[in-house]
Amino acid sequence: MSQTKIKTDLLIIGAGSGGLSLAAGAVQMGAEVILLEGAEMGGDCLNYGCVPSKALLAAAKNPGRLEMGFETDDAPMTAHRYHQKGLSHVQKVIAQIAPHDSQDRFERLGVAVLREFGRFVAPDTVRAGKFDILARRVVIATGSRPAIAPIPGLQDVPFLTNETLFQMKETPDHLIILGGGPIGVEMAQAHARMGIKVTIVEAMQILGKDDPELVEFLRRRLQKEGIEVLENSPAQEVKQKDRNIIVRLHDGRDLVGTHLLVATGRAANIETLDLETAGIAFGAKGIHVDKGLRTTNKRVYAIGDVSSPLQFTHSAAYEAGLVLRNALFGLRVRRRTHHIPWVTFSDPELAQVGFTEAGARQKYGDRLEVSRFSFSANDRAIAEAQSEGMIKLLVVRGRPVGVSIVGHGAGELIAFWSFVIAQRIKLSKLPSMITPYPTLSEVNARVVGAYFSKRLFENIWIKRVVRFVQKRIP
Repeated sequence: MSQTKIKTDLLIIGAGSGGLSLAAGAVQMGAEVILLEGAEMGGDCLNYGCVPSKALLAAAKNPGRLEMGFETDDAPMTAHRYHQKGLSHVQKVIAQIAPHDSQDRFERLGVAVLREFGRFVAPDTVRAGKFDILARRVVIATGSRPAIAPIPGLQDVPFLTNETLFQMKETPDHLIILGGGPIGVEMAQAHARMGIKVTIVEAMQILGKDDPELVEFLRRRLQKEGIEVLENSPAQEVKQKDRNIIVRLHDGRDLVGTHLLVATGRAANIETLDLETAGIAFGAKGIHVDKGLRTTNKRVYAIGDVSSPLQFTHSAAYEAGLVLRNALFGLRVRRRTHHIPWVTFSDPELAQVGFTEAGARQKYGDRLEVSRFSFSANDRAIAEAQSEGMIKLLVVRGRPVGVSIVGHGAGELIAFWSFVIAQRIKLSKLPSMITPYPTLSEVNARVVGAYFSKRLFENIWIKRVVRFVQKRIP
């Protein structure tokens, strides 16, 4: 087959969150843009990740809501009916959001969308179907896929991943989840609330990247809701017997379930790109990039899960903005991650930005100050029976270096701290902030107040000054 040669300013490989953000921005600024996507527009986030998982979580938290398809008739809400209604809601949500990520929308913006996979055939050329594309700049945004742990027998049994979970036709009687990270925990709680028996099998500790003090709140809630949480329990073998899946643990015990979800991490999508041909270095965790997101081939950038240590949709969008500034305007950019938050959308939610306490103590030692405030002292949380949780503020020399939150609305509350840390705002500037009463946003204000209260109320010199002044006021 003869190849058609075409040229463009910017070639983007992958139409996930990072690729779409970059394509939309670049074409509206006057660049010629070609976007390659051989699978689904919207990538993992829309089709298999953020959107469907949060939709299923919402259905599990809100039974009976008409807009989610749950009728209010007298029919019993069995686990099967609940599960199937929840999956139906997931598909409706995807369909509602999909037009924003669609090929039609981006073509109307002026992007040339080719529904093909791409691979390098030269350091400056990418082949996609019948086209050989020469671009001034190339951006790899191919994302990631589920990483399948090398457990003996796992490849010989039927198992689910986030890419197949939301298209299930059967309802599990007992769902075993390998992996206690955000995906595992979120899906465990969603399915348990639908009346399905769930067991989490985690080789270490659940949510190991988060603050253990706050994770304990969530661990207790999961167990209270009937979820079996097995930590420090690496799976040794998986096999199938009749219609059941059997997971053998390190201590010799056998778990017997009807369905198995593998949520043991992510792997970068790089195998079909022929990166060696383009002189692009990569490793087990993805493509190597410098602080400006350039690969070892200076024409080529990589953004999102394929190269980032933080595999989040919002992180990919942030990186897309950096590449936009550098590739289109020649501005120097530098990726920073200290201000990028992440959230586990369980109930209660668990959110983090910057250092956890352990990481901060390792870096700053005795210079670290810690302030805490409990949701049980927030009137809005009490009024809504959502008072389980806390916020932990980490401060060094008057500036926050990390914030951990567990509780209702933690994902919304953490955005404030992302801004504060990104702008290096001193805590002394925050007491002037007035939060409306009663709102959860008071949690942010009160943890700042707790930090200053300790300094004021325990300072003997403050008390002496007050006594001095009072004696002289007529």
